[in-house]
Amino acid sequence: MGKFFLLLLSILLLNACAQSTALIGPAITIGNTGNVLQAGYSYGSNVAIKHTTGKTPGEHITTYVEEKKEEKKIRKELAKYLKSHIENMRTKLSNKNNLN
Repeated sequence: MGKFFLLLLSILLLNACAQSTALIGPAITIGNTGNVLQAGYSYGSNVAIKHTTGKTPGEHITTYVEEKKEEKKIRKELAKYLKSHIENMRTKLSNKNNLN
């Protein structure tokens, strides 16, 4: 119970810190590679993308994944509809052939 309240309090207090996480990616790049230039390019490209499109690269990825999920859902629904339609037509044809 105490862990739950600690987690809830942490979320409430750290909610405004989400904006400053944009610097974490370049900081990790510097830590892993030691290449400050690469980290600068990474940060600069993220800022340029945000300025040009109004979305961060992460938001672009999220949008892309959601679109693909929706396409997959539509394909499944269409396949289900076609399968049921084919089964109905086979049943009708079978009944028609049995009458003759």
